[in-house]
Amino acid sequence: MGNARRAVAAGLVLGAGVCYCVYRLYRSRRAAGAAARPAQDGGLLPQVSGLSVLPSRAWGAPSSLHPDTDLPKSSSNLEAHHLQRLIHLLESTDDPLIQEQALVTLSNSAAFSVNQDIIRNLDGLSIIGRMLSDSIPKVKEKALNTLNNLSMNVKNQEEIKVYILQVCKEIELSPLNSDLQLAGLRLLTNMSVTNDYHHMMTNAIPYFLHLLSEGNERTQIQVLKVLVNLSANPVMTRHLHSAQAPSLLSLFDNGINKDILLRVLTFAANLNENMKNEEGIITQDRYSEDSIFFLLSGHSTQYAQKLLGLLHHQDKEVKGQAAKIITLQRGDIQSPNPLLLFC
Repeated sequence: MGNARRAVAAGLVLGAGVCYCVYRLYRSRRAAGAAARPAQDGGLLPQVSGLSVLPSRAWGAPSSLHPDTDLPKSSSNLEAHHLQRLIHLLESTDDPLIQEQALVTLSNSAAFSVNQDIIRNLDGLSIIGRMLSDSIPKVKEKALNTLNNLSMNVKNQEEIKVYILQVCKEIELSPLNSDLQLAGLRLLTNMSVTNDYHHMMTNAIPYFLHLLSEGNERTQIQVLKVLVNLSANPVMTRHLHSAQAPSLLSLFDNGINKDILLRVLTFAANLNENMKNEEGIITQDRYSEDSIFFLLSGHSTQYAQKLLGLLHHQDKEVKGQAAKIITLQRGDIQSPNPLLLFC
């Protein structure tokens, strides 16, 4: 029976357009108790993102596709009844391969705005959200990727917000620089574009800064997207200023990857913009000497030297950002609105 289900997973890998017939095949074979097919060389084909259709007979299973069957050829053509059957399949199976491939198909379909609404109306968000509690890392990763695509919809964000704390915890428990960790960070990037859910990420700020120190470049860029979005919210300034990040200054260097450097400068510029409280008075006494506040304040000689060094950077955008921060610290100009970053 397990192998019969895995034949279904192959169909899901190779095309969202055949999900309806795959579902019918899965149900009929489950009811009939068909004998397991012989193992194929190399097992299942590697997961692909394409949407080409491969007849089920190529996998050693009888074809249930009739010549006159009218099937959608891509995720953009999926209709509500296709998505409904796919969501039901995800909910009813405990086979991780089927779960994984069903999530891939839903993720592909969620790239289209009309499908984002359909999936929500079919209660798909809660079913996908349950996969975050799965013990299989790949299933959780694919669930996060699917929620990430679905989070581009404001109404969907209102439902996805219930998973933010769980996602923050998953990021912390995941192996450093893993695909699972990055998938969680991508979802938080989209969920932090507005200020509505920033307060739910407050307790994760120390770990975000840990990733900034210990992660590879890919992880650093992704966590900086989250930090930049948080820094654009004046309400979050105190939480960010209070955090400790002793290695943060090492990123203000001409040798750092430009994508990292520009985001670090944007993070610092946003915090500088929000440095004063409502009365316009800098409240230094609330911060420890090893806090981000003191690292990025105008009283830090090392930080000032770092910024001056960046004025000689070969990239004009980097030089411009460094000059902007220096001018802000002198209080010469009023900066434009803080910047936000999308996934």
